[in-house]
Amino acid sequence: MPIKRSHFAIACVWLAPLPFVFAFTFAQANPQSKLLKPPQGSMSAPAVSIAPGSITLITPPVAATMPVSAAAETVYAAARPRLLQIRTLLTAAGKQSSLGSGFVVTADGMAITNYHVVSQYALEPATYRMEYATPEGTKGALKLLAVDVTNDLAVVQLDKNDYPFFTFNPRAIDGSLAKGERMYAMGNPHDIGFTIVEGTYNNLVDKSYQERIHFSGAMNPGMSGGPTVSVDGRVIGINVAKRVGSDLVSFLVPARFGAALLERARHTMLETRAGAQDLALTPEKTRIEIGKQLTAWQAALYKTLLEQGFRTTTSGPYQAPEPVAAWFSCWARTNGEQIPKPRALLNSTQCNTQTWLFISNNLQTGAIEISHSYAKSIDLNAFQFAAFLSQNYNLAWSGSGGRKYVTQNQCTEDFVVSGTDNAKSLPMRVVWCAKAFRDFPEIYNVSVLAVTQDKSDQALISRLAMSGVSYANALALGKRFISSISVAEVIK
Repeated sequence: MPIKRSHFAIACVWLAPLPFVFAFTFAQANPQSKLLKPPQGSMSAPAVSIAPGSITLITPPVAATMPVSAAAETVYAAARPRLLQIRTLLTAAGKQSSLGSGFVVTADGMAITNYHVVSQYALEPATYRMEYATPEGTKGALKLLAVDVTNDLAVVQLDKNDYPFFTFNPRAIDGSLAKGERMYAMGNPHDIGFTIVEGTYNNLVDKSYQERIHFSGAMNPGMSGGPTVSVDGRVIGINVAKRVGSDLVSFLVPARFGAALLERARHTMLETRAGAQDLALTPEKTRIEIGKQLTAWQAALYKTLLEQGFRTTTSGPYQAPEPVAAWFSCWARTNGEQIPKPRALLNSTQCNTQTWLFISNNLQTGAIEISHSYAKSIDLNAFQFAAFLSQNYNLAWSGSGGRKYVTQNQCTEDFVVSGTDNAKSLPMRVVWCAKAFRDFPEIYNVSVLAVTQDKSDQALISRLAMSGVSYANALALGKRFISSISVAEVIK
């Protein structure tokens, strides 16, 4: 969770009656794998000495019976030499632009952090540079070795060797951790100094396409990229985000993704040292690599969504499609209880993915939104009702990203007939809008808006919004969406 000066949180706000806000907890200037040797001081199984007629258990360094604060003290003391603060600096000024945390994972100075902590450098290496700082105040340069944008991870290389390092908890790698197990998150919140936070493991988040661990502990800005460890000091997850407006609801990237990325970085380094220089992650190749990862991720996401399809819900006299996938969260609202009494009834449902990817400070992608609003006139004539619809709904959905990152909306509009059942099909006005990502070819923000045209005093307004999607996937899902809108009942 990088820090910049002005408490700006990179956030995705789900527009529901009770909005959910997910945020990378950082403030900004204008805001598996191979198991390594356990670290020194890690807890081993209790030693057993057998005396005549008795068995004596020798208490391990960190035992379940030890007071919680003492356990935290022991964990932090062992972890401290392995912790890092990761800084992105504006090269021209030599001043920090963002701050986050990280941790050493190999003796030769490889470290793990979040991708969003180093994203400025990854996307604009001519403008920014990276450095690290240890708890003792030692500073040095960093090199970017590997990124995993879809899991918000990066591996960086320190400029020195012979570091103590963290290892990964094997139970975290194979997914056998117990709910309620105590964990300890570490990092440098708000740039006030390295700290340790106690919390508990609460399994993976249910409603998320991406795997994220629910950590019941207090994360704060600046802790992004730091480690969360078990009582034996081995890594369970990597700090990544918190839910704004909630208490002790934080999120970790599972350790197995960090271990996998580390292995990839190790392989790259070995191949590079052997002379295969083309494998190194140079600044010129970073954008290409990010684009490949985004393309592959959205392909898998939309394949799953298209395979699962939609269920049908009734909204007034209409049938509308809603997603089946468990990682959508759906909400409803109405204006029927407003005072003064509204002149048109509006009942709305909205389903959002609680899944998205951070690309840069002003660009996130991966979110999908499906919404339906049934509107019915109470005392408006046909012209007034049409004006009411126009005032309440924009034709184009912009998605995230300013003109630096995406092109202007290009929209097309037509009148179509939905569905394949002629008896239940509907005439609709459909608007299709798309914005292209400037730096990542063949990735778009796309929205589809459909308004029924069969009645003058009521209508169904449906929207499908997709960010970071290929045009082919957007077209396939858009067609499926439009064809699923129909009349609820056919009166013979």
